[in-house]
Parts: sequence; structure tokens; C-alpha cells
Amino acid sequence: GVEVGGWVVRCIFVLQAEDGIRGRLVTGVQTCALPIYPEQYQHWSLDFDGPVATLKLGVNEDGGLHPGYKLKLNSYDLGVDIELHDAVQRLRFEHPEVKTVVITSAMEKVFCAGANIKMLGLSTHAHKVNFCKFTNETRNSIEDATRFSGQTYIAAINGTAAGGGYELALASDYIILVDDSSSAISLPEIPLLAVLPGTGGLTRIVDKRKVRRDHADYFCTVTEGLRGKRAEKWKLIDELVPRSKFTEKVKERALEFTQRSSRPEDAKGILLTPLKRKISEHRILYDHLTIDFERQSGIVNLTIHAPEDDLPADPESIQAAGANYWPLAMARELDDAIMHLSFNELELGTWVFRTQGNADQVLSVDQTLIKHKDHWLVREIMLNLKRVFKRLDLVSRSLVALIEPGSCFTGTLLELVLAADRSYMLDGTFEDDDKSPAMLCPTEMNFGPLPMCNDLTRLQTRFLADPESVEKVRTEIANNLDAATADDLGLVTFIPDDIDWEDEVRIAVEERASFSPDALTGMEASLRFAGPETMETKIFGRLTAWQNWIFQRPNAVGEQGALKLYGTGKKAVYDKKRI
Repeated sequence: GVEVGGWVVRCIFVLQAEDGIRGRLVTGVQTCALPIYPEQYQHWSLDFDGPVATLKLGVNEDGGLHPGYKLKLNSYDLGVDIELHDAVQRLRFEHPEVKTVVITSAMEKVFCAGANIKMLGLSTHAHKVNFCKFTNETRNSIEDATRFSGQTYIAAINGTAAGGGYELALASDYIILVDDSSSAISLPEIPLLAVLPGTGGLTRIVDKRKVRRDHADYFCTVTEGLRGKRAEKWKLIDELVPRSKFTEKVKERALEFTQRSSRPEDAKGILLTPLKRKISEHRILYDHLTIDFERQSGIVNLTIHAPEDDLPADPESIQAAGANYWPLAMARELDDAIMHLSFNELELGTWVFRTQGNADQVLSVDQTLIKHKDHWLVREIMLNLKRVFKRLDLVSRSLVALIEPGSCFTGTLLELVLAADRSYMLDGTFEDDDKSPAMLCPTEMNFGPLPMCNDLTRLQTRFLADPESVEKVRTEIANNLDAATADDLGLVTFIPDDIDWEDEVRIAVEERASFSPDALTGMEASLRFAGPETMETKIFGRLTAWQNWIFQRPNAVGEQGALKLYGTGKKAVYDKKRI
């Protein structure tokens, strides 16, 4: 890890000898430029005026995460989106006084040109899909802040917004477009690139903004997009304002939206300090999370550790603990780990979750969170837990939970079992082990605060159309459940004893690794979200199915494909067959 100009740049080179002569790059070059504080952003700036924050996009052309492209016209890559994600998080935790956030551009007559096309053309398929997924999750966090945190986002489009630039605006609650002779909004991916607006654009214009289907069809096939009165009439924007009055009108609307918010005006935020993380070839260590790799078998073992000491029991003490407060610290570490593994460890396809520590401590934490859920900081901590578990639901990895003696799958951590594709709980104890038998313990956290993308809890999704089973689990709140009881309640998949445990778990994990990763991704994404469809499940379902497929088609990424030829002046050659 080297700190360069306030940025931490981590490069890991792992060389493994082959035949004693040649070497091969095992994990490749992992470069992650992570801003520590907003003052060190390359692409965004934050300004504050009482209850209004302004988030300005001014992309550094030469600040791409990888070489080979320039981020012209406020186009973005993963590095730009990492900063945006960081800013959204910090606005929620560090600035309780902020009630409205204005997203605009620092560039004259250009809002955002969307994802950088050269970057997409150079990226691997896996990076493109991971990039689209992360960008979607960041947009969702903006909508989540508006809906649940009283921090409303307004997009002030002061120039042209194309593709992902307009999709960024779509994530806001209110869109203002400058009325001049040049500024327009567009989703030109289909006519220009032979792909789709990959961060939920198609879904948001019809599901969120309620744009008529025929209007949406026209809009998405016109390269130059729409401007002026037609954009407003078709509900693609909320308000059209002349350039001479634009700044004044944006401020007026921002102050209007502050009246909706219940965020405290005089509360003090907490600083989201940098995470402590040590990476080696076979292990990653955080304060509350240990990750061990079994590279040959494609397995990641993730162990979450319960807090060791008594924790704060009131909002003032939680405020004093800040980012070190266990549920927030643990969730930030898990979130960071999910992102690291998703982008940098593509061949480790099975994630095995364990927990260790005092289950009573986790129960105590949950009870504190529920008791003080209306306090702004406690609310943000619970909302952050929700978002992290949603991200886990959406990973294209097989999830297995192992409940063993010494585990603490209680309440918040029980969600890991409910999120898993399969779970195994030891019935009894291991021979010559003095630990108490494995237990599960539900809390109020499992019955509402942590919903999935389908707006149901994981228990409701597990027992779809069977509310009686959910209520049976509810009667056991704060009770320790042994393997037989957990099995009867439907909380686990299998409960082998110590004689069969090792073989059953090993066979299950090895069998998983023998299947096609593509088939598993499709199966898991289809099975995890039973029940009602929401805008979020639509966006991610379509990303998994359509964007994944389209990004591999020659019409987009072949030598004569639109994405490859963009900017060369050459016309793409399409295979015209519909299949």
C-alpha cells in the first residue's frame, strides 16, 4: 500500500512458478485508488449551504482507474462511481443537517456524457457487468436516501446529459433541465453502441417516471435525445428553466424540498474513518471479518466476529463510538469485502459464511438498535445494514452458511443464514469439543428493518404465502434455537450430526464448484427473489439476463461491433438475425 497525493494505491502481484521456469500471473494486477476523504476526490466536489449540499461532477480527464482512455465530457468509469458512492454514504452519516442534495456539473454546458465508451471497449466482460451492477447499487442508494433518510436528491442538468449521465439524473427525485439551444437528455446506447442503458435507465423511465411506452420507445432510439418542452411534456424531466434563472430556481427548489425532511438541524455527524484491511495471497484481515481463500477449490471462507466488549446502549454513546460502533464497522467491512471479492477474485465462486463470538452481545446490539430506531444515526446504521445485505443477495456467487458450536447467528447475523442458498447446522457438538451446541436466535431485526430488493424480509421470502411459518419464528424472538428446533421452523437446510458433518459439507461445496458458473449465476438470481417484483428486482434481473448477454454479442463487442468502432468514424456491421 502506497499513499500518493492523499490516495491509497494498492497493487498486488502474485507470481506462481510453473515448471520451475515460467511464471503465471495468478490474481493479476489489482489497483484500487480509494479516496480517504472528500477533499481528496479527483472527480467530485461537495459544497454546503445550511441544509443544502451541492455535489458537483468535474471529472479529471486523466484520472481514469486504468490506462488507455481519457474521461472526456464528464464521462465516468468505476473510479468516478466509487467516489460518488463514498459521497452518498458520507452525506448520510457525516451531515445530518443536510436535507437536500443537488447533483450538478462543474463543466459548462455538459452535465455528464455517461460511462466512458473507450473504457467499456477496453474492459473485460466481467468488469463491464460488475461495473454496471455497482453503478446500479449506487443509484439505488441515492433513492434509498431520498425515501428513508429525508435527504432528497435533485438533479440540476446544466448541460447535455447522455446515457449514464441521464441515468444519474433519473436516480434523483426531481430533475431540472436548463432551457437553451443545446442542452438535451438522451439514452443513446441502442443506436450508438448496440447495448442497453445498463444502470436501470429503461426501467426507471417507465416504472419510476411513468413515461408512456411509445414515448419511451422513441426517446431511446434517437441519438440526439430530447430537449425543451417535449422532454418536460413527456415527463422525462420535471422542470424546464432558462439559463438566466437556472441557479436561482435550483436553489429555490432545493430549499422547498428541505421542508419535507425530519433530519435534525443541530445534530453532529460521525466521521467515516478509513477501514483497516490487510491483504495477502490467501487471507484478508479486517477488525471484525476474516477471509480465507481456498484457491484450488474456488472457495472463500468468511468469518464474522461478534463484539467482545459491552457496547453502547444509547444514541449518545453510539455517537461517541462513531464508525467503530460494531454493527456499522462490521457492515462497512462486509461491504468492502463483497466489492473486493466481486471485482478481483472472479474464480472463487463459493462463499462460505461462519460467525464466531458471544451471541448475547449480538442480541444486545439488536435490542439497542430496535429501541432507538427513530434516532437519526441509529436509523442510518440500520439502513446501511439493509443495503449491505441487499448487495450480498445480488452477488453472482454461491452462498453457504455453516452454523457450528461457537457461532453467533443471532438477529442481524441470522440474515446471513437466510440469505444463503443453502445452510448446514450441526446437530449437537463435535467430539472432544467443549463448546456448547450451535444455536440460532431470531430478533426483531429479522422482521422488517432489513428487507430484500423485493420489499419482503428474508423470512417472508423464505416462507412465501405462508405467514403462519413467519409468525412461528416470531414467537421465538430472543430464544436460542437448537438444530432440531431450527429445522422444524424451516430456518436451515440440513442438520447433520458430527459423524456426517465433514462429509456432507465437503461434498456439497465440492459439488457446487463442479457446476457451470454461468448456470449457477442464472439459477441463483432466479431463485433468490421469490414474490412480488419491484423496480429493483426488475433492474437487476434484466441486468443479469439481458445486459450480460448483449455485452457478449458480436453486434456490440465484435471486431465490427458498435462498441469497438465507436469514435472511429466507421459504421458497425450487425448480424441482423433475431434470436
